Parts: sequence; C-alpha cells; structure tokens
Amino acid sequence: MAFYFEEPSHTFGEYLLVPGYSSDKCIPNNVSLKTPLVKFKKGEEPKISMNIPMTSAIMQAVSNDKMAIALAQEGGVSFIYGSQTIEEEAAMVARVKNYKSGFVSSDSNIKPTTTLGEILELLQKTSHSTMAVTEDGTPDGKLLGIVTSRDYRVSRMSLDTQAKEFMTPFENLVYAKAEEVTTINQANDMIWENKLNMLPIVDKNQHLRYMVFRKDYTDNKEHELQLIDKNKRYIVGAGINTRDYAERVPALLKAGADVLCIDSSEGFSEWQRITLKYIHENFGEDVKVGAGNVVDAEGFRFLAEAGADFIKVGIGGGSICITRETKGIGRGQATALIDVCAERDRYYEETGIYIPVCSDGGIVHDYHMTLALAMGADFLMLGRYFSRFDESPTDKVKVNGTYYKEYWGEGSNRARNWMRYDLGGARKLSFEEGVDSYVPYAGPLKDNVQTTLAKIRSTMCNCGSLSLPEFRDKAKLTLVSATSIVEGGSHDVILRDRLGRD
Repeated sequence: MAFYFEEPSHTFGEYLLVPGYSSDKCIPNNVSLKTPLVKFKKGEEPKISMNIPMTSAIMQAVSNDKMAIALAQEGGVSFIYGSQTIEEEAAMVARVKNYKSGFVSSDSNIKPTTTLGEILELLQKTSHSTMAVTEDGTPDGKLLGIVTSRDYRVSRMSLDTQAKEFMTPFENLVYAKAEEVTTINQANDMIWENKLNMLPIVDKNQHLRYMVFRKDYTDNKEHELQLIDKNKRYIVGAGINTRDYAERVPALLKAGADVLCIDSSEGFSEWQRITLKYIHENFGEDVKVGAGNVVDAEGFRFLAEAGADFIKVGIGGGSICITRETKGIGRGQATALIDVCAERDRYYEETGIYIPVCSDGGIVHDYHMTLALAMGADFLMLGRYFSRFDESPTDKVKVNGTYYKEYWGEGSNRARNWMRYDLGGARKLSFEEGVDSYVPYAGPLKDNVQTTLAKIRSTMCNCGSLSLPEFRDKAKLTLVSATSIVEGGSHDVILRDRLGRD
C-alpha cells in the first residue's frame, strides 16, 4: 500500500520568521555569511567554503564563465552548465581560472602577421582588449609587442592591416624581468610608478611569462569577499551528468574545476551512486562532487552513503520547471528542505561527517532565501535570480518598452538537456519538463546581490544571529494563513506609482 505523509508539504511563502532578542552586537556589518560548500569531518575545516551562501544554477541560461567570474568576485560559486560539449565546458572553466590570478598567463595571443580583422574576431570571442604579439603566436613565445584598443581605429584602417604595423613594439614597452619581479606587490609598484594598465613579465630570452593588470589590483580592493584559491584564481564549479562522466570529469579537472555537481532532476538513483563511485575511485576523494536532487530524508541518506560531498534539495519548484505538472512528482520546497536538513543533522551526530545541504528551487522573493537558510540550508542554488542580470549568457530584449532577459529550463525544447532527465534508455528528451520564458531585466549582478545580502544580514540581526549556524539554532518560524500573507504586503492604500499622475 502506498505511503502517505501526514502533513501537507509547504512552500517558503507559507512561513515567516519570528524576531528574537538582538544584542547591541547584532548589526549587519558584524554578520558573517561564510558557509561550507563540501563535506568535512567534525573538528576539521571544509576543503572549500564560500563567503556568501549563493551558487548559480547549472543552466544554459544562467552559468557561463562571465557569470562565474562575477559571482566569485562577490564570494559565491557558479556551476558552469554541462549541456554543451566537453571541450566547450572545459574552455569556460579554464577562462574563469585564468581570468585573474595576479600573474596571468596570456590567453589572447597573436602573431605579427595577424590582421586587424582577425584581432577583432579574437576580441569578440575573448573580450580581452590587450593582446600579446609573440613571434609564434603562443602564450610563451618571444614577445615582440602589445596590441590594445588604443593602437587601432577600425573606421580609419583596413581590416587587412597586420599587427606589426600598429602594435606597440617591445622596445617601447615597460616590462619586468621574471627573475627580478617575483611578487604581486613588486609588479603593482611598477604598474603604479609607470602609470601602466598592464605589465608584461618576460624571461631572459624575452619570452613572455606573465601579464599583470592594473584592474586586478582595483578588483582586489572592490571585492573584499571574492572567492579565490591558493593561487589567487577564482573558484569555479562545473556540472556533469551520469552518462559521459568518464570523459568529461578529467577534462574539467584538467581545466581547473574546483568542484563538480551531478546535474539531474532526481538524485535518488543508482546512476548517481555509480557516478560518485567511479569519480572517487579514479580521481580520489579530493575531487569534490555534489549530487541530487532529493526531497526527503531517505534520499539524503542514500546520497550521503554513496559519497556525495554536498546534496541538493528540490524537485519541481523552479520557476521554469513543470515536472510536477507533467509527472506529478515533487514536494513543497520548504517541507522538503526541513526534512532533509533534519536527516543531515542526524547523519552528522552518527558519523561526525557534516554534508552541506543546498536548497535548489522555490525562491520567489529575497526573503525566501533567508527562510531557506533559517530552515537549515547551508547555501542556495539560484537560476531565475541570476538569469536577470547582465552577466547571464542570454539576450536582453525589449518588449512593450520594458527590458527582459531570456530564460529557459534545461528540460525545455530549447535546451533539450536529456541527460538531466535521463533514467537510462533512449538518449533523447521524450517530453518537456521545462519552459522557455522571459524574466525582468535587473541590471548588474553586483548591485543586486549586495542588496539581497543586506536583507539577509538585517533579518539575521532581527533574530539575534551573527552567523549562519547561529541563525539555524536561534530561528523561530511560523506557518501563516492566507489572510496573514495578504496582511504582510501593502494593503488598503493606493500606491502612488499606480495612479498614473505626472
């Protein structure tokens, strides 16, 4: 006979936090949002932690290298979408890892004979306006000059003009010798003393070793919470599936991926156990792999015992997901999260191993994020939220005078990510589990994320908490009626912007 849960499942919108005592130390500037990304043993530190509890979803319409860089600058992690070729995904990961490391290996290189037209094509592809001119066009070839956007004018030059005719030649460059400049501080001093935007570093044979950019110094000052590895490179994740992991995983690790995540609509599956076992047996326990999605304690326990390094919660709650409509499976996100987090805590008590829980889906308003963290989530995975920003890979379109960003699900006909919904069998998407849509354009990621985090910190202070673990311990939540939900918004007034007055 079928099992019936006694209580109905609830969404975030059905809950509110009840304020607690706030001491004079409870001010937003004192709040830490640091949180573990991967599992760790009691008394130890996780291999990877985040400075904010935000990750971007493994989706074509959300997470590319541009998004990954922007989110890492704010302290979170992007998971590059896996519904592309192995080579394309690995290239995105590599671009993130090479974007900013103080000493940067040049990845936009040209020969003296490269034409202006070819330079413009490379600029369009990489967005790097500074290009090294090396003898053979390789990153470590003999440096002959530099081309920047100030060296040419497209309107006055033929696209056939070769780089050697307009580049800044080596003899006119301010450069550093690799044996003399060994620290980022030394390089920055030269940049500031000589008013440079970029300092090339060469070896004794004039071969290019590194490039150091002024903007990296500025970025370090502006992004105090940026998430970087020991080599000053941005942390980045990558999505994988349960089909081609034997080929995809080594390519992603070679490109520099810090953490992987199995992208699947349903994680309580032998396919995920097989994938986790293969990766840990062939690449070691140091390769961190998240798994999911699940919606109950049983699903969490299965993936924990299979070796998952973090576990995602949520089926059917995403804004573009229609799994519940088409298949009738899922669970209200709040109830699923509460259930799974309780099992995480039991597992920790039994084993001494803490496995972070990621809440994936069901977020409509910013305060829903705060509720998810109060209910036990270590961090969130967000799709629609990030899809609205400049940094998402989709087009911005204007409809009836209003700007929108395109946003589609991995289960839509547009994405056709059959591997995410794979249950073994035909390699195709048999029916849609996602839609193709628009979301209101919201501007740059930085501004929006900082506003959202300000709300989270403020609410945590209302609850007398200065850290996420303390918040989980002290939070008091209440279910609310439909009437009290109406009461919670503006009511019984006419908003000024709806009167249509000048």
